[in-house]
Amino acid sequence: MKIFQRKIARLPTVKYFSTTGRKLGIETFDVLPEKRQPSFLETPTNDLLSLQWPSPPRNILLVKKRNTHASTEALREFAQHIHSTYPDINILLEPRVASEICASLPFHVFTFRDLSEPPFLPSAFANKVDMAATFGGDGTILRASSLFSTTRSVPPILSFSMGTLGFLGEWKFEEYKRAFREVYMSGAGAGDRSSILEQDPGASPPLQDETAKNKLCAAAGPTGWSSIRGKSLGHSRGAHILLRDRLKVAIYTSNDQIHAPQHFTSTSSSSKFSNIHAMNEIIIHRGAAPHLAHISIFIGGRFLTEAVADGMIISTPTGSTAYSLSSGGSIIHPLVSSLCLTPICPRSLSFRPLVLPASTPITLRLSEQHNRGREVEVSIDGVRREKGLRMGGEIQVVGEGIERGKKGWRGGVPCIMRGSGTKEDDGWVGGLNGLLKFNYPFGEEG
Repeated sequence: MKIFQRKIARLPTVKYFSTTGRKLGIETFDVLPEKRQPSFLETPTNDLLSLQWPSPPRNILLVKKRNTHASTEALREFAQHIHSTYPDINILLEPRVASEICASLPFHVFTFRDLSEPPFLPSAFANKVDMAATFGGDGTILRASSLFSTTRSVPPILSFSMGTLGFLGEWKFEEYKRAFREVYMSGAGAGDRSSILEQDPGASPPLQDETAKNKLCAAAGPTGWSSIRGKSLGHSRGAHILLRDRLKVAIYTSNDQIHAPQHFTSTSSSSKFSNIHAMNEIIIHRGAAPHLAHISIFIGGRFLTEAVADGMIISTPTGSTAYSLSSGGSIIHPLVSSLCLTPICPRSLSFRPLVLPASTPITLRLSEQHNRGREVEVSIDGVRREKGLRMGGEIQVVGEGIERGKKGWRGGVPCIMRGSGTKEDDGWVGGLNGLLKFNYPFGEEG
């Protein structure tokens, strides 16, 4: 507790959201240190990537399912464990959650302004979060991902399944201590702990500067990886990461103006447009209107067809098991880089779902001839936009792309997976059988 108090004392004076902010222990996120960017490296033994921290994470965002007592209590228990076991870590909460539980926590939490309040800058927020943990179902994971929908980089997400279905949730909450320790220690080798916990008698004597540094660390007490008891995972046993594809979405009006991303204000009026990223899908739907929508579809810039339907879905492999599946779309493995184009209740029985490469641009244009002067609803990852798409407007969608760089892979949403990641331990197949009851026989139990 003393370590945490010394750290808070060095922080600059911040502006609280209310006169009771200091009493409740809420601080703004802008006083936190910059994030530590992990690397995602290939391993020869499985299909998933290995999480490697350059140094221990310090800022963790906690996101919970709304209006549920169980998720609130789980978040509170998790936060208290993190504070007591990993005192160097700062806890970030959404504003409504911070106001709800901060009075019951014996330490400060950090938050940000409401997303609807300008001037919230998503890049400033994204530059502070090392990783995120979610407590809820698939919608809670989408909520956490949406907080970074206008930024290129998404922090690793550790998900605890506490929702209705939980197809994306990897961990049971009862495993939270083991799960977080595995993530926290990922990338820590034995050498990262030996300077404080033990001295190797066969090692070369340290340099004078190193000796002084070790004495200073010893006086301050163990910190970071060296403060955690037990064996380190080692550089070759990092937590397993699945990079889930995202969509890049741009929405145009009939006069080629760009709809600004909802909830965010543009930082530059001269910029062409800011892409909105989606982890699951983008949907256009006729909404409450009784008439079918007429939607022109272009694939790679070439006209494909004019769909007459309730709407259209463009989904990622992650979103292929959501609304797209209910509309007859294909189930796609998350390691297959692709887009799924699925019609919603089309008038023509010959219009079947299409699976396309993720790099293929798709354009959906609302026909000006047959839509009777109305607009259709647009939703991204389950959130309906305040402004729909009017006649002549169009939506351009393409896969974000996951690239391999000098420091490993980047792009997409890094999801922390459970299990060994080998082909014999494929959680995706288990999810099809256990949760979706894939090809479940009629009239049989078990």
